[in-house]
Amino acid sequence: MGKTRDIDDLPKNPANYMSLTPLWFLERAATVHPTRTSIVHESVQYTWQETYQRCCRFASALSNRSLGLGRTVAVIAPNVPALYEAHFGVPMAGAVVNCVNIRLNAQAIAFLLGHSKSEVVMVDQEFFTLVEEALKIWEGNEKNFKPPLLVVIGDKSCDPKSLEYALGRGAIEYEKFLESGDPEFDWKPPEDEWQSIALGYTSGTTSSPKGVVLSHRGAYLMCLSNPVIWGMDEGAIYLWTLPMFHCNGWCFTWTLAALCVKSICLRQVTAKAIYSAIAYAGVSHFCAAPVVLNTIINASKEETILPLPRLVHVMTAGAAPPPSVLFSMSEKGFRVTHTYGLSETYGPSTVCAWKPEWDSLPPIKQARLNARQGVRYVGLERLDVVDTKTMKPVPADGKTMGEIVMRGNVVMKGYLKNPKANEEAFANGWFHSGDLGVKNPDGYIEIKDRSKDIIISGGENISSLEVENVLYMHPAIYEVSVVARLHERWGESPCAFVTLKPEMEKSDKQQLIDDIMKFSRSNMPAYWVPRSIVFGPLPKTATGKIQKHVLRAKAREMGPIKESKL
Repeated sequence: MGKTRDIDDLPKNPANYMSLTPLWFLERAATVHPTRTSIVHESVQYTWQETYQRCCRFASALSNRSLGLGRTVAVIAPNVPALYEAHFGVPMAGAVVNCVNIRLNAQAIAFLLGHSKSEVVMVDQEFFTLVEEALKIWEGNEKNFKPPLLVVIGDKSCDPKSLEYALGRGAIEYEKFLESGDPEFDWKPPEDEWQSIALGYTSGTTSSPKGVVLSHRGAYLMCLSNPVIWGMDEGAIYLWTLPMFHCNGWCFTWTLAALCVKSICLRQVTAKAIYSAIAYAGVSHFCAAPVVLNTIINASKEETILPLPRLVHVMTAGAAPPPSVLFSMSEKGFRVTHTYGLSETYGPSTVCAWKPEWDSLPPIKQARLNARQGVRYVGLERLDVVDTKTMKPVPADGKTMGEIVMRGNVVMKGYLKNPKANEEAFANGWFHSGDLGVKNPDGYIEIKDRSKDIIISGGENISSLEVENVLYMHPAIYEVSVVARLHERWGESPCAFVTLKPEMEKSDKQQLIDDIMKFSRSNMPAYWVPRSIVFGPLPKTATGKIQKHVLRAKAREMGPIKESKL
């Protein structure tokens, strides 16, 4: 006797089923709060109605030039309104937005533009000559090169000569480009929510960058997960410290429209600008990598405005924050929500969800608990730590190491034109993060290292992150990154690259090395102690991540350590 399925036989129709897309949130914001401020950049500000109309113009202008479904529009700009508008205007035309890291060199940008086949390149006037150089490289690398449409974004805070130069080279000024579009443009949502909305590129530290393709569906789910996780509501005022080009601002570009939240652009991110925005612009929320938190903590008295006029919520991700940094932020009055994710997971996809029972713990214990990567986001269906060979979950003992893997609707569609990388990334039905971690008895995961960053000394695995967490507690250290250096006896040993706090820069370096070594021997196992310490600024990506591949290369150049004692 067959099962009756009458309850499942009801059909989909336009009244009860539409593709999920975050584009609807902008239309709603313009309808519900047309006169509410949407975005502010220095003396320029727009309402939600104005932002919606500008995005409609944007989409219309692209459509008028047959730049629609499946076409790629690259944007190379700092946090300015035009970059925000691109997150809506481009997909409203059916095209895919490709936000490019402004700190890449011309060679890297040329690769990205060619690989993505960008037919429009929007560029802030400050970076026009960089893009011009990239286009020449792209032309030289491609046999049937077709120049993209160049649109230059003007900014009154920049040298006007750079805008004049761009216009003289045939670029269209962004505002003129918008004028060619219709503010009442009848844009259409995607027919299929699996349609691509955005393309972003990984850092490419060990190979060519990989193009991460995101869908309308995933963006919709992630941008709604963000405020649920953070407890963010319509009364928030958001500061753009996180680059919008990094994972589409962790999908907060779309979240802000969903909540009708006012946001403030920062072209240059400094501790002084952040404190000033908090004090005078009412900022209540911002996202930042741990390196930015470190800048806030170590800001001079002249840059700092304390006590804070209100509780300020900070979401951090991008690298594992040391407990000492979280502790210091808490002391200054910031409430830090620690999240973890990757470009391939639309930004943050796990959160160290705060538990009420932690409130009564000593602050440093709270910071240590909050330094863990935590549990899955609301929008992520599965998260686990598995044995890399058997794919079986590791025991929740806080000790057994495995790879962090994810599965769900906020995992990327895949890498653009890279079947080999896709096969590896999605092996055994999971997305493989490449991060090694443990699962604690309470179920919270905790990263121990990237698989390539584990140091193997005398057969023992050393987590570079755990060594760094201890070193961050030394009073002279501003930033530190630990990598493997060859050791004649032990195979590898920890090598610490250190940036000193400004007031310590003129101190005797050998005396500091001796003091750091003594501190290390007192606070970590003997085989963890760095055998070499190098002072100097640390190389970083545009999103504040320390480039360990550069430091590993430097360590290789230094040659093996010849000492034979532990």
